Amino acid sequence: MKKLILPLIILGALISCTPSEKKQNSEKQAATETVKRQGVQIEQTAIDFELKGIDDQMHQLSALAGDKGAIVIFTCNHCPYAMAYEDRIIALDKKYKDAGYPVIAINPNDPTVQPEDSFDKMKVRAEEKGFTFPYLFDEGQKVYPAYGATKTPHVFLLNKENGSLVVKYIGAIDDNYKDAAAVKRHYVEEAIESLNNNKVIVDTETKAVGCSIKVSKG
Repeated sequence: MKKLILPLIILGALISCTPSEKKQNSEKQAATETVKRQGVQIEQTAIDFELKGIDDQMHQLSALAGDKGAIVIFTCNHCPYAMAYEDRIIALDKKYKDAGYPVIAINPNDPTVQPEDSFDKMKVRAEEKGFTFPYLFDEGQKVYPAYGATKTPHVFLLNKENGSLVVKYIGAIDDNYKDAAAVKRHYVEEAIESLNNNKVIVDTETKAVGCSIKVSKG
């Protein structure tokens, strides 16, 4: 009989949770779960790269970074998640570029797999939306695997420390891609504000929510 007490207590606790509480617990777990991924990890030095931008010039990470670091975001043209975040990415750049953390956007998708993410269409999308940041093309798909990006969008917040760019946050921009007005956690902004105030970043890695990166089959 005693053996049944603990399972019954656990069952009772689950039943007593309201639907909203269960949803909140599920969302919290999904947002903050440890993400098993390859590539750079928190507190590691970011990998430098040189990629072609929509201005037809080659750009190096070390040259694009600001006085304090950079917000590197793997994103693309066609993905509904990426499109939902475009205005918020522009807002991040406008808010933090002059403060030393500019946005650097990279399209990791292979255009032979997803034609909407071609280099020429990157130029069109950037003009349509009025991108205020560099939009680079990961030609040959060498940069995104080195970083360990798995989705579009996927954020890597870099902080300048002793002349190096160190990874401080990896994951989602915020906790609600569907509705910017309903966002409760602004992960990237929270991380930057923590760095600026010499505080510990509460969530250094969250689960990126978006489309899978389109990889060449050749």
